[in-house]
Amino acid sequence: MLFTEIIKFIKNGKSGYIKSHFIEDINIISPASITLASQNQITFLEENNNLKENIMTTKASAIILFNDKELLQKTYKRNISTIVVSHPKIAFAEILNIFEKEIIPESGIDSSAVINSTSKIGDNCYVGPNVFIGKNTCIGKNNFIYPGTVILDNVEIGDNNIISPNCVIYQNTKIKDHCIVNSNTVLGSEGFGFIPKDGKWLKVPQTGGVIINNSVEIGTNCCIDRPAVGDTIIGEGTKIDNLVQIGHGVKIGRNCAFAAQVGIAGGAIIGDGVILAGQVGVNNRVKVGNNVIASSKCGIHADVNDGEVISGFPAIPNKLWLRSSSLFKKLPDLAKKLRQLDKK
Repeated sequence: MLFTEIIKFIKNGKSGYIKSHFIEDINIISPASITLASQNQITFLEENNNLKENIMTTKASAIILFNDKELLQKTYKRNISTIVVSHPKIAFAEILNIFEKEIIPESGIDSSAVINSTSKIGDNCYVGPNVFIGKNTCIGKNNFIYPGTVILDNVEIGDNNIISPNCVIYQNTKIKDHCIVNSNTVLGSEGFGFIPKDGKWLKVPQTGGVIINNSVEIGTNCCIDRPAVGDTIIGEGTKIDNLVQIGHGVKIGRNCAFAAQVGIAGGAIIGDGVILAGQVGVNNRVKVGNNVIASSKCGIHADVNDGEVISGFPAIPNKLWLRSSSLFKKLPDLAKKLRQLDKK
């Protein structure tokens, strides 16, 4: 792809194009990191990045930069073509989309797929080998259902979704439009519903469902459980990393982002725009407000107000956690001094 074509593409994007500079209209064959890039590749550099010194050693033919005069002068000296934008990472992501060579299977139903006669499949769908689709399931148009996936009874799947290999979608699950479910993920499995009685556990039937709203992406090996009654709901635009457990009856808002190994207990309510870093745990029936950010391994045991940044176990405001953690290593000495004072 010619460098001038990339410039036009970025101008129409969301990265905040400022200006560009090049000596000749080189052919860009692919994107790459600044340390590994070679001739005819394009790379990028963010403002708060510890790789700035690589501007003098990179072999890339083109680079996307933030507006920095010193770095620009270095690229000019090295004859590296440049595109200056407000958000280099966004521009680079847009370029990755250009060069991504996704293998898309042709529409059609493989002969080994088992589909109940009461189910309906829309136009232009791909149903791969060894897929099973149960009773009264309705699948819209332009869906890709990859090999080994099991879809049980009374499932509704909208349009333009990708269900990767070996997923399991239980009864009464609804997936709307433009969603991606990655391999080995289970949607609508039984919630962990048991009541203690006479020293034993009484099983509570889980008769509810799961609703996945538009443009949700779910990673590999995730579990989203159905409740006894009602629905577990994932809000529009939410992105879920690998190995995430979402309990029965949880309500998650729009445009949230959960990193790997997040666990959310049953009945919790998560607002819009919430970011949960890796291994964050949320207690049952806790309410987390809009735009909350929880740092990794955070334990959320109580309600959190809108816009808070929290850390620690149990979770407290991030600034308080930072001050407290700086004291942890001093605790043995402080304890020793207290014992000495106590003796006196």
